[in-house]
Amino acid sequence: MTTTHESGSIAFANRTASVLEGLESGGQLKHLQTIDGPMGPSIEIRGRGTVDCFCSNNYLGLANHPEVVEAGLKGLEQFGAGTASVRFICGTFEAHDRLESTIADFLGVEASYTFVSCWTASEAIFGTLCEPGDIIISDELNHACIIDGMRLAAVIKKGLLKSVYRHSDMGHLREVLEAARSNPDMTGIPWVVTDGVFSMEGDLGKLDELRAICDEYGAMLVVDDSHGTGVMGETGRGTHEHFGLKGSQVDFFTGTLGKALGGGAGGYIAGSRAGIEMIIQRGRPTLFSNALPTTVACSANKAIELLDKNPDLVQKLRDNVAYARKGIREIGFEVIESPTAICPIIVGDTAKAIAMSNELLDMGVFVIGFGFPVVPEGTARLRVQISAAHEQEHLDRLIAALAELKKKHG
Repeated sequence: MTTTHESGSIAFANRTASVLEGLESGGQLKHLQTIDGPMGPSIEIRGRGTVDCFCSNNYLGLANHPEVVEAGLKGLEQFGAGTASVRFICGTFEAHDRLESTIADFLGVEASYTFVSCWTASEAIFGTLCEPGDIIISDELNHACIIDGMRLAAVIKKGLLKSVYRHSDMGHLREVLEAARSNPDMTGIPWVVTDGVFSMEGDLGKLDELRAICDEYGAMLVVDDSHGTGVMGETGRGTHEHFGLKGSQVDFFTGTLGKALGGGAGGYIAGSRAGIEMIIQRGRPTLFSNALPTTVACSANKAIELLDKNPDLVQKLRDNVAYARKGIREIGFEVIESPTAICPIIVGDTAKAIAMSNELLDMGVFVIGFGFPVVPEGTARLRVQISAAHEQEHLDRLIAALAELKKKHG
C-alpha cells in the first residue's frame, strides 16, 4: 500500500524527471564545470585542462590578486570565520565597519551596509524602505534579484504598488509615473529602479535622464550597479560616474562584492545614513541572517583600495573591451554596442547558444551560452566578458575561436 508521503515523493520524482529529460533532449541542460585553481584570465577546468576564461565577472582581475588574497587570509586569522550570528545580537567586527566606510567613501554617499549577497540586499531594500501607498517602477530588463525583491516587498507591505516601464524608454517611464499620479491607491513615494549595466544586454541605464525624471516627479532613484562598479567611469566608481553624476545624486545603490570588487561574495546597500539606519533596524535579511564572512570583508576592502590607487586598471579594461569588440565585429558577428565589458552575441535559439558554447570550450575558450529562462525565448546569446587581466594573446585566441565558429554556423 502506498502511503501519502510515498505518493507525493513519486509524483515529485516523476515531475522532476520529466523536466530534466526535456532539457536534455532539447539541448538545454546546463553542466557545471569544475575549476581546479584560482579564477584568472586562464583557468584549469577538470577534464579539459587550461582554457581562456571569458565568462567571469572578474572585470579587474582582482579575484586572485596577491594583496586581495593576503588580506582575506589575515582577516581569517584575526577575526575567524565570522560572527556565527546576526550582527544586532552578537555585535559586529571592525572588518565590517571598515568595509562599509570604504564603500560609502568610494561611492560618495553617507553610509552603506553589507550583506552575504546582492540578492539579499535587493530583498532588504524595498521591503524595508517602501511603505503601503508607495509604487516601485522597474525597467523591464532589470536583474532577477530586483524583480524578486519587488515581489517580496509587495507581499510584506500590503498596498505597496509595483509597475514596469519598457527598457530604457524614458517616454514610457513618464507615462507610468503620470498614471501613478492619478492612481488613488498611490498615496506615498514613487521609486524608480534600474540596473546601471544590464547584465544580459551589456547596455547602460540612462542615469542622467532618470535622475532628471525622478526630480520632476518627486521619485527616489535606486541603481543596482553590480556590473558597473569597478568598470564604468573614469575611476571605476560606476555608471553614475560615467554619466557625470555624483554618488549623492543616486538615492540608493545596491551592488556586489562578488564581481569587480574582489570576486568573492557579498553585497551592499549604500545611500543616506537615515536609510541605512532603517535597514539596520528593520531589514529582515539583517535581523535574521549572519554577517558577511570576515575574510570576504577584508579582501573586498583591499580590492577597493587597489582600484582607488590604480585607476590604470580601469583603462586597461577599457582598452581590452575596445580591442575585443572591434575584433568580434571584424569577423562578422554582431555584438550589442556599448562601452561595458559585457559583449553579447545574439544567436536566437537556446540549444544553438549552448552548442556553440560547448564548441568554443572544445577550442579552449570558455564563453557561456544563455537562453530561456535567463533571457526571453528567441534571444539566446553568447555572453563574452572581458577582464583587465586579459592580455592581447587571450583576446586574439577568443577572436580566432569565434572566427572558426562563424565559418561553421554562418
